[in-house]
Amino acid sequence: MREKLEKLKQAAEEQIDAASSPEQLKEIRVKYLGKKGEITSILRGMKDLSPEERPVIGSLANQVRGQLEEWIQEKEESLQEALLEARLQEESIDVTLPGRPEPLGTVHPLNGVIEQIEDIFIGMGFEVAEGPEVETDYYNFEALNLPKDHPARDMQDSFYITPELLLRTQTSPVQVRSMESKEGKVPVKIICPGKVYRRDDDDATHTHQFTQVEGLVVDRGIAMSELHGTLLTFAEQIFGEKLKSRLRPSYFPFTEPSVEMDISCVQCGGSGCRMCKQTGWIEILGAGMVHPRVLERGGYDSERYTGFAFGMGPERIAMMKYGIDDIRHFYTNDLRFLRQFQSI
Repeated sequence: MREKLEKLKQAAEEQIDAASSPEQLKEIRVKYLGKKGEITSILRGMKDLSPEERPVIGSLANQVRGQLEEWIQEKEESLQEALLEARLQEESIDVTLPGRPEPLGTVHPLNGVIEQIEDIFIGMGFEVAEGPEVETDYYNFEALNLPKDHPARDMQDSFYITPELLLRTQTSPVQVRSMESKEGKVPVKIICPGKVYRRDDDDATHTHQFTQVEGLVVDRGIAMSELHGTLLTFAEQIFGEKLKSRLRPSYFPFTEPSVEMDISCVQCGGSGCRMCKQTGWIEILGAGMVHPRVLERGGYDSERYTGFAFGMGPERIAMMKYGIDDIRHFYTNDLRFLRQFQSI
């Protein structure tokens, strides 16, 4: 039995030395040191030995077991180090190579114009207000002096979800909600930027989803002259001080009187071109004094308070400001188009 242990030790040593992977080493461990391994098999034969030989063979078997465990441990550490070294070599990084620049994103031209508009009005003391894009018929129409049978509703072909729920066609509902939240307190001085939706055929100048920025001022003694001064200040800051402007009479159900604001054509300077249809003028927004009924719906006494409101389309502003000829460019995510505005 002594000879068996010596031969087992020698064979195991050779196999351990020849092992080239942790998996092979695991198989050797099971083969020699497992519960059904060869050392266990030898120890089971100790019952046939004399009482004098058993302790001697038992001690020798434990020595062999300990030696094999030590060799396997050393070999395992050696294999792990070799694997780590190979992995480090395979995944090595040459720190002397030049870096790969990552392209940086920029502000979308439409978002940039909206931010410019917000900054201009914030500089004049306005606050930015927001509201839901899914709106009730009351806030989108009725509270704005557009009852269910009003013909002006036909001007805004709407996306209805239910008979009383729709995608808002304008950001004007935010004005009513803001007045309600003020509970009759003044001043109210807000702008309402956001997305709006109308059933329209998409072409170079129309789209079913677009953005609006509307403004509202309510206080004692608000006059048309203050509306004119506010709009003129905005136009000069967004397009430059050299432009000319004018107000034309118009009609909106929620303002009375109502006006549209024109500016001298940004392309020809007012001399007449294709962009302004040879008139020298381009309309940029609608405005007017808040209708008394709208004030009353918002919780304000129209005998004591007056106000003005205005609304504009940032897409139209951006198209004029940067000479863009198709509104669809804003929504196609074409990098060739967007890269032209990296410096704005």
